[in-house]
Amino acid sequence: MPSAPLSRRPLLLAAAGLPVLPRPAAAQPAADLFRVVTSQEINGLDPARSGYVFTRMQVLETLVGADDGGLAVPQLARAWTLSEDRLTWRFALREGARFHDGTPVTAVAVAAALERARGQSGLLGTLPAERIAADDGAVLVRTSRPFAPLLAFLAHYSAGILAPAAFEGQAVREMIGSGPYKVSRLLPPQRLEAARWERWDGPAPAIGRVSYLAAGRGETRAAMAEGGQAELVAQLAPETVERLRRNPRVAVDVRAIPRTRLIKLNCASPLFRDVRARHALSLALDRQGMAAALLRSPASTATQLFPPAMAEWHVPALPPLRRDLPEARRLLAELGWQPGPEGILHREGRPFAFTLRTFSDRPELPGLATAMQAQLREAGIDMAVAVVNSGEIPAGHRDGTLEAALMARNFSLVPDPLGTMLQDYGPEGGDWGAMGWSSPALNGVLERLGAVADPAERAALRGRASAILHEELPVIPVSWFDLATAVSRRVAGLAVDPLELSFRIAGARWAG
Repeated sequence: MPSAPLSRRPLLLAAAGLPVLPRPAAAQPAADLFRVVTSQEINGLDPARSGYVFTRMQVLETLVGADDGGLAVPQLARAWTLSEDRLTWRFALREGARFHDGTPVTAVAVAAALERARGQSGLLGTLPAERIAADDGAVLVRTSRPFAPLLAFLAHYSAGILAPAAFEGQAVREMIGSGPYKVSRLLPPQRLEAARWERWDGPAPAIGRVSYLAAGRGETRAAMAEGGQAELVAQLAPETVERLRRNPRVAVDVRAIPRTRLIKLNCASPLFRDVRARHALSLALDRQGMAAALLRSPASTATQLFPPAMAEWHVPALPPLRRDLPEARRLLAELGWQPGPEGILHREGRPFAFTLRTFSDRPELPGLATAMQAQLREAGIDMAVAVVNSGEIPAGHRDGTLEAALMARNFSLVPDPLGTMLQDYGPEGGDWGAMGWSSPALNGVLERLGAVADPAERAALRGRASAILHEELPVIPVSWFDLATAVSRRVAGLAVDPLELSFRIAGARWAG
């Protein structure tokens, strides 16, 4: 979509239901307020649903965090040990930590929060945990088998620790975390305001107030960055990046991250059940053309599922995904598909036709879907595009109505990608992963990966997992991801988190 002229940007904001501030020359931000704008809505108080907002805004803490390389670092836990049999983890807590209601962060409270999270349908439910309990002021986690990525699982937003008073039964009634910022106002699904927690036991943040706004339109977010209406704007559309780079008010950070745009297929469908059909779809895609023309990043062309940024999972020796229309047509003919009216393939009187769902929260996805629609038609495949709310993808997975979806999958929300792999490609598949497909061989590899500590054996297992997904294509990689973030030059000392676990506002300060 072409960029809107400056004179029209207030109209874009008003149409999106967002505040219209004065033009940049007259717009003076509120004192000591750091404003964040992204596309992700606040879907409730439960960490399993919206923990990604509360942890990134540093309201909610997990037991451990992760550095830029995905290695565990202390958060609520100041230290941890693992028993010789590699089954019992012991976490010592920060002694002065307090929840936002003033109560101390105790081992009993932390164990109860984790045990509740383990009972929810989500990541922690996949842990081979036998027992989570308080023991002499520490938190013990005992697993039924050695499980190397436990620390990474505990860094996931769904493992955020809430105060006992946050719960009413098993439901979360109030966001009472322990981070450097405390919620002062919450207006789901779009807005969050928070202030510096004066009893925070760490270094006092230099920035006193923060706000969060979910704005679905990519152009709206870019206009807010350009107009000085936000200090940090995430998930910028490729076509806005160059324009923002010319703006002296903002610095634009672009980096490759562990995320892939991909097509999720319902492999139980007669259209996609045979692996040859999935390979035919893949062969019909012009990834290089889309990466260059639409994403303006030729290097983002996906040749396999995992990008080079995921060095431990990326396998250079795999044959690269490519476009080969004659081979795509040959595979489809082998499956009985023959040209019919208007060039669309038919088999047993039915056309090769399906609907792909995508969403505009990631502003580049609808354009990519439209390009793929034309490319697949060259192979005789009739693909309709439905731009929907992102929640309709996992909902369609659960009720079986999803045929295909174009989405972006983040492999770093659990700092060890094994966590996402277990969610997405286990025996039952996953809302954002495989649908109607499972592989006993892959399941065995993933289970073994959780138990093995030897680096060489782990490397071999990761390579085998990557190869299985490359051969079977339960999801079809399209492009790797460049994370583009605009940061106001009013701010100093803010380092963008490539794993997207935190906005790191508490470590920033005002410039000048």
